[in-house]
Amino acid sequence: MLRSLTRTAATNHHSWRNNLTPTISSLNFSSKSPSKPTPTSKTPASSTAPTADTFFDEQERLRNLAADEKDPSLNVGPNGRPLFTSASSLSKLTSNDTCTYFKLTKETLDAVLPEGLPVGMSKEFQDSKRTALLVRQSFLDLRDNFRRVVDPPMSSPHGVKVRKQVILDGPVSCGKSIALAMLVQWAREEGWLVFYVPQAKEWTHGGFFYKHPQTDLWDTPVQAENVLKDFLKYNESYLKELPCQIFDPIPLGEGAGVGWLKDVDSMAIPEGTMLYELVKTGIEQTHAAVGVVVRLRKELSLVKDMPVLIAIDQYNSWFTFSEYEEPVTIRSCRSIHAKEITMVNAFRSMKHDDMMVGAFSHSTAVGKLRQYLPDVPVDARAMFPRYSLEEAETVCHYYLRQRLIRREAFSEENWKKIYFLCNGNGTEMRGLVPFMR
Repeated sequence: MLRSLTRTAATNHHSWRNNLTPTISSLNFSSKSPSKPTPTSKTPASSTAPTADTFFDEQERLRNLAADEKDPSLNVGPNGRPLFTSASSLSKLTSNDTCTYFKLTKETLDAVLPEGLPVGMSKEFQDSKRTALLVRQSFLDLRDNFRRVVDPPMSSPHGVKVRKQVILDGPVSCGKSIALAMLVQWAREEGWLVFYVPQAKEWTHGGFFYKHPQTDLWDTPVQAENVLKDFLKYNESYLKELPCQIFDPIPLGEGAGVGWLKDVDSMAIPEGTMLYELVKTGIEQTHAAVGVVVRLRKELSLVKDMPVLIAIDQYNSWFTFSEYEEPVTIRSCRSIHAKEITMVNAFRSMKHDDMMVGAFSHSTAVGKLRQYLPDVPVDARAMFPRYSLEEAETVCHYYLRQRLIRREAFSEENWKKIYFLCNGNGTEMRGLVPFMR
């Protein structure tokens, strides 16, 4: 059976990406499949490739899900296990909670992740009609690694090295960005100061850019202002209590749309200035925005009153070229590498003693990077796995509970077909399960 599925998937790989019909019919989920239109025939709208909306009336599904909330007997996972964990917070999750779902609320997510959610997490919530995430052992290992950094006496599995700098790598749609967002939520609930960048590619694309004559690096004041605004959203109360520890003047640059200041090239930082005031200055003074971001990176290394974590999603976009170009001749331009951008240059390196985690994102179309990256410790890269068979079983039971799968069509054989066809790719599994017939 598996050999047949593999042969079918290989034959129809290209067409399956653009039209799910060949894959659905090959899995025998439905006895009927729409005929392929010919160039000379007109295909009515009803005979186009089926979608999840074809199989489900979303409004009816929402009504049924609301009614299901009153029936706790539906919250059952594989082998009669509870589908949802009873843990009240991410810090209380243990290995016994793996392969269960952790419930969240939209209000909690908006409060703890005001910078925005990863695309994969938003799509999961949208399709499943519930804000809940699978508890995976890979996330618990990541969380406990940083917990041990802060609390060294905490027991560590034999042979497991505690790392302050981690890069989450792995295949497409294995949950790296979701795990990073969950780590940020956990750290903030523990009272940490977290600098979270959910879309690092934005640091190298769009906006106004220019070459600063003093540093020979490229400043991006629009992005700098946005970064400072995002950092302030959750951390404002902390920053009001943390004093600046560096009082060197901050170099000023060209403001977005307003040019350079006359006869002024730096901004003084008086003693007693709080980090909140520093960040607010960068937001309000476009000439100082980039300089404040660079100074903030140095200040974060000096904070001792609370743990500090730097979390960067789409981290791999900082190891390739930006979309910016520098004119070389009248007819040619040179692509500007991300490391030449001032803010990236300040935050990219992992060769320090601070806690930092970066997640690679294949959605950025960066391409495969070499094994050993500049400014990154050799042992920093951690491979994040796709769904295991046990995790996929729980995921499919959860989608059954959320009415993404018809109950009469659900079977062990069918969900295993999808799992092996998708090779544990969570996004592809979620896209295929509604077609189970």
